Amino acid sequence: MSNTLTEQSDQVDAVETTIPAAPQAVVESVPAAKPEPSAKPDADTAAEPVAEEAPAKPVKRAKSTAKKTRTVELTLTVTGTADGEWQADLVHGTKRLVSALPIAAAAVSKAAKELHEDIFDGIEAVIDAAREQHRTRMEELEAELARVKQALAELED
Repeated sequence: MSNTLTEQSDQVDAVETTIPAAPQAVVESVPAAKPEPSAKPDADTAAEPVAEEAPAKPVKRAKSTAKKTRTVELTLTVTGTADGEWQADLVHGTKRLVSALPIAAAAVSKAAKELHEDIFDGIEAVIDAAREQHRTRMEELEAELARVKQALAELED
């Protein structure tokens, strides 16, 4: 056997120096060249098979050590009525954290405005409809109050 352990080590060192940016795991996975028993290769021919074998094998990437972003699933549901009453529900995965929490219409409008213009436009349309309904109801109540005041005034005369 003409290849000694020192020569094989030198061959592996030569392979390692040709792949300077390779991860450590790849360097360890490259086997040393094994001489064929019938052939007596010299130092130059022994390095060639190793050099030919290395590009033929697919290079394995080392696993990333960077932290992967953990996704948190939170579902916030904001529900409004035509009367202008708003409430929120918050669910984390399958666990309900908040249920039917009353929210002011102004807070809903402000939050929607900060999230996105399209969200704001949709919610503002519902709030405007509720405002108009409340104005109409207020005008009806003011008219009824005026009638009641007039009836009371007539009774006092």
